[in-house]
Amino acid sequence: MASDRIPPAATSPNSAPRSERSFEARLTALLELNDRFRDLEDPAEIAYAAAEILGRTLDVSRAGYGTIDPKAETITIERDWNAPGIQSLAGVLHFRDYGSYIDDLKGGRTVVFADAEEDPRTAETAEALKAISAQSVVNMPVNEQGGFVALLYLNHATAREWSRDELDFIRDVAERTRAVVERRRVEQELKESAERFRTVFENAAVGMIEIDADWRILGANAAYCDIVGISRDELVEQNCLAFTHEDDVELSQSALRAAAARPKGERISFEKRYIRSDGREVWIRSNLAKISGHGPTARFLKIVEDITEAKRTQKALEEQQQMLETLNQTGAALAAELDTENVVQIVTDAGVQLTGAAFGAFFYNVIDDQGEAFLLFTLSGADRADFEKFGHPRATAVFGPTFRGEGVVRSDDITADPRYGQNPPYKGMPENHLPVRSYLAVPVTSRSGEVIGGLFFGHPEVGVFTEGSERLMVGLAGQAAVALDNARLFQATQRANQTLEQRVEERTRELQEANEALRQAQKMEAVGQLTGGIAHDFNNLLTVVTGNIDMANRSLAASGSSDARARRALDNAQKGAERAAALTQRLLAFSRRQPLAPKPIEVDRLVLGISDMLNRALGEIVELEIVTTPGLWRVEADPNQLESALLNLAVNSRDAMPGGGKLTIETANVRLEDSYAATHAEVSPGQYIMISVTDTGSGMSKETISRVFEPFYTTKEVGKGTGLGLSMVYGFVKQSGGHVSIYSEEGHGTTVKIYLPRLLGEQAVEDEPNLTQGLERSRRQETILVVEDDDDVRAYTVECLRELGYRVLEAHDGASGLRLIERQADPIDLLFTDVVMPNMTGRELADKARALQAGLKVLYTSGYTRDAIIHGGRLEPGVDMIAKPFTYHALGQQIRDVLDRGRTGRLLVIQANGAVRVLTVEALTEAGYALDQAANGVEALSKIRAAQGRFDAVVLDTDINGNGAHRLFEEIRALRSDLAVLITTEDGTEALFEDDRQDPCLALVAKPFTVGQLREKLAELDVRCQRHH
Repeated sequence: MASDRIPPAATSPNSAPRSERSFEARLTALLELNDRFRDLEDPAEIAYAAAEILGRTLDVSRAGYGTIDPKAETITIERDWNAPGIQSLAGVLHFRDYGSYIDDLKGGRTVVFADAEEDPRTAETAEALKAISAQSVVNMPVNEQGGFVALLYLNHATAREWSRDELDFIRDVAERTRAVVERRRVEQELKESAERFRTVFENAAVGMIEIDADWRILGANAAYCDIVGISRDELVEQNCLAFTHEDDVELSQSALRAAAARPKGERISFEKRYIRSDGREVWIRSNLAKISGHGPTARFLKIVEDITEAKRTQKALEEQQQMLETLNQTGAALAAELDTENVVQIVTDAGVQLTGAAFGAFFYNVIDDQGEAFLLFTLSGADRADFEKFGHPRATAVFGPTFRGEGVVRSDDITADPRYGQNPPYKGMPENHLPVRSYLAVPVTSRSGEVIGGLFFGHPEVGVFTEGSERLMVGLAGQAAVALDNARLFQATQRANQTLEQRVEERTRELQEANEALRQAQKMEAVGQLTGGIAHDFNNLLTVVTGNIDMANRSLAASGSSDARARRALDNAQKGAERAAALTQRLLAFSRRQPLAPKPIEVDRLVLGISDMLNRALGEIVELEIVTTPGLWRVEADPNQLESALLNLAVNSRDAMPGGGKLTIETANVRLEDSYAATHAEVSPGQYIMISVTDTGSGMSKETISRVFEPFYTTKEVGKGTGLGLSMVYGFVKQSGGHVSIYSEEGHGTTVKIYLPRLLGEQAVEDEPNLTQGLERSRRQETILVVEDDDDVRAYTVECLRELGYRVLEAHDGASGLRLIERQADPIDLLFTDVVMPNMTGRELADKARALQAGLKVLYTSGYTRDAIIHGGRLEPGVDMIAKPFTYHALGQQIRDVLDRGRTGRLLVIQANGAVRVLTVEALTEAGYALDQAANGVEALSKIRAAQGRFDAVVLDTDINGNGAHRLFEEIRALRSDLAVLITTEDGTEALFEDDRQDPCLALVAKPFTVGQLREKLAELDVRCQRHH
């Protein structure tokens, strides 16, 4: 009977003895199976051994294992056990050819049937099963990781019942076989993994060793042996600290302790030195990681890379850098030095440093009556006493070419040079002379062609000086010649006009001025640091104070209150807050920490533009004269700050002329020469635009001039000035890369000269943008996100913006602001953020916000910006900022300017009917728009191209060229995908644009329409189009 149920145990009288015999047979089979498994490695051989023992023990026709393809429903049999006379099934068989029991196997169920003819799953295919000697079958599926992968099968040629004990035995053998096959597979994988590791270990291009916790080497690859120069046999069991540089032993031990304390596989990287067996020092980069064990049993893998060449390259680069620094320092020192002895000493010291010479000397060319005496002038690397006992050098075959200016003499070994020793009655260097083998001599020749002297360098070793050394010294000799010419000229003038006492006084005064300049610089830096530290919080407080005063004023005005006393109190408070804000800004200007927005400026144009303001500031009793210069160069500076600086100077001049006088502002192109730059700190030679401000006032004493730029220094009465006006001018000019000088005589007036660097290039001078005039409320209820860490400032800002008609979201830090942006269904129109905030700066917030919403407009605010949006004291291009403290009106105007940037208020009306077109243009003009008009498509497209984006919208009537309105719309859209287009339609023409209704920058309005409807449609279209572009 065909069944996959386990049959009941037999109950015949002889069943007990038979059962015992069967048990003994199966036990013997299992023992045999274990014995066979011990000697087998191949999974196929293990499977065959199990099949053979099952087949013999259960006396069946066939037993075997096969691999399964569940999708193809096939079994692949490599080898099976067959009883005598039974044919093997090796090959590929399709389950469906022999019944439907594959469905049970795929479900993980064992298939057992005693007779294929009786089992419903195989009744129709019984003949096929009998043909392969499988009328009775046991199929046990083998599953791995939830998948049907193999099958253990037993076939019998005739019908046969399968007892419970037999099935248990089969299952036991199947499980044992699966476990052994899996174990052999894992063992094989481990073996292959170990072999791969060993292959990598042995063939790696970098050195690799395995060490224990005591640095004892357990194994090393060939690359490591090459690095340390020791054979593998010698390395094993050796402590690798034995060839570590003694200065790096503690570093190595610390690294091993750190690696031991870390998890397995976590590496420690460090650099150290080995001493090879041949004594050569090599630099290595070591990566050390624990690979097994803990404590004393820990094992470590160390990967070593030879970085000696990289270190040499690094050292060469450092030497090259040092050489360049030495040349720069020498050049700067020579440019500023006017003492000949100092000049040649600087040159000699630099030459020794640059060439690697042991000692160097400069011999001054003095010709005696015989025409060949030379005077030792300076030494480096040796004492003067080492030379003085030998007398003056003579124009020998070695020295002569240098002093005659015939060229460079360089020798790897001067004692082997044929010219050496040709100095009778002597031969070579005198006894006890400094040892010289490597020799380099370079003539120093003035601009007039006179050989001033020679630079001589020596070294006791051979081959020290190279062609590079020679080129460096030729260049250095040229610098020395120029410096010596200048110094000799200066000293000649000094000797002719000044006494020694005067020179001493001058030198003393120079030192005092240098010390005073240093003190002044330190004071300026200290004030700058103090200002930067307090400006942010102080300006936050001022924002709240001025904002609430302004709010109180507006509330009084709105309530119609006539309380004059309250208004005076608020006005006085507002003035005090404004003075405090101005004081902070001047401190920032002085300390060079104010944010600048530089742009190309025509200075004459700027000065003439503020002449009315200057006249008002000067009053009627001071005459203003402005002298411009045709062809004046342009500068790049912050125009607002330049205007403020000129106004400060004008006010100072006015105060110096209480009885009236004249103020002259003059511009000119000038060049500051090297000589001027050398005597003035922080001044570079070059082309400048000079703005001279001269008054006929009371003038200043020398003491006042020396302190005039100091912060808080003033000669005015208490309460008449802060002492920061000229400090602000000084800071602004210095921050702009310029220079400011002052000249004054008591009773004769004062001249202040501002020098700003010439702007080279073709940048166009920008016209001032059209800024919002007055206070404008939001017409479109734009959404503004306010991010400010100061709760009071944030509350004030949010209240102002809501009062102006904006939809406002608020956050106390950057992370909260980003979460708000992510949650908004509609885009944010503008991000208003503080610059200096904890955890995330305003700049970082803006960058992340724009990653979430491309093109997001940003307005920054801060009382002290540090470096977040300012570099070199200048606002980055395209950055908008409003400084704290800000007022309600200033905030409203700045917000409106940023939101409206890119909008021109200009429309193009396209209408074929002239009368209708004129009426439409007049109506929209009265509504505040700037209008252009076109009568046909050709004219319209021409104007759109020429406008280059200056139209905010197009009003297109459908009567253009009949049905050509839609073609014209398509051409407009091809020119500008973001241009708002309002179509005025008649009955039936709306259908022309049915396929374009999804365009966010398209709207339709039916005729006839009113001006109000047209304005409303244009406003809606503007909002929708802006949010999608």
